[in-house]
Formats: sequence, C-alpha cells, structure tokens
Amino acid sequence: MSRPLSKRLLPQPLLSLFLLFIWLLLMNDLGLGHWLMGALLGWLIPLLTHLFWERTPKLYKPVKLCLFFLRILGDIIFANLQVAKLIIGSSAKLRPAFVEIPLELEDDLALTMLASIVSLTPGTVSADLSDDRKTLLVHGLDVADEAQLILDIKQRYEAPLIEVFTCSPT
Repeated sequence: MSRPLSKRLLPQPLLSLFLLFIWLLLMNDLGLGHWLMGALLGWLIPLLTHLFWERTPKLYKPVKLCLFFLRILGDIIFANLQVAKLIIGSSAKLRPAFVEIPLELEDDLALTMLASIVSLTPGTVSADLSDDRKTLLVHGLDVADEAQLILDIKQRYEAPLIEVFTCSPT
C-alpha cells in the first residue's frame, strides 16, 4: 500500500516546523534567506530520513506535550540552582547514588526522551537501560531518598510521556 502524496512530500510536518524554528533560533535572524534555508532543511531532513523511522509515534495530546516541555524547562532551571548550591557547599555533604527506576514505557522514542530528560536535568544522569528495557539506571549527585527519586521521575516525566504517546500503555 503506497503512502498518500502529501505524506511522501512532507512525511513529518511537525518535525519540519520544529527544524525551521530551531534553524531560526540558531541563526538569530529573521531574514528571508534564513526562512528559506530553514524551510528547505525542514523539508529535506525528514524527507531523507523517513525510511529510518520504524513507525512514526502518534501524539495523543500535543498540548500536554507542550506543557510537559515547559515543566522540563522549569525543572532544568531549578536543578541548576540546586546543583550550584551543592557545588558551592561542602562536597562531604553530597550523597551520590545509583538508583534503578522501574519503567512502564515501551516505545523506543518515549524511552529515549525519558533518558534524555533525566540527563538534561542537572544532578542526574541516565547511566544504562536494562536489556529487557524495563529498568533505567540513574546516577544522582545528591540522593537523600531513593524512593522519592524514583517517585519523582515516574510522576514528573514517565507518566506524562505515557499519557502523550499512544504507543505506550495507558
């Protein structure tokens, strides 16, 4: 079964818009040439890479995804302040730890997003994903309570990803 012409010419419209937006941010200029170059890249990159996408994830709630990204941005800013405070203080007070986070996510993209979000948030790093893809190993710079860290990651990051992407259990 062949894909419709619109999908063949523009396989990932949201990705195309995102690439255009990122290009304009990187160029820091809204000139016509930058719009054209960003649009060209936004069209060509998804067109040339669509074969590498096993299946395109379907967004169930795009507005929630945008709100989720705002939450992540806020968490990154807050975590930066906490890490700065930890670094300025005594390193003897730090409680680094590796913590295993049990996962409900099944989709590759959602798992990648979760691991990236954990690593983007200062003070935590995704260290490993188990072979069965059911456990994420996270290193925390200052872990006072492992159970609380697990709960925070599951509630703040994994639950919204499960809600947004239809390809994971709900």
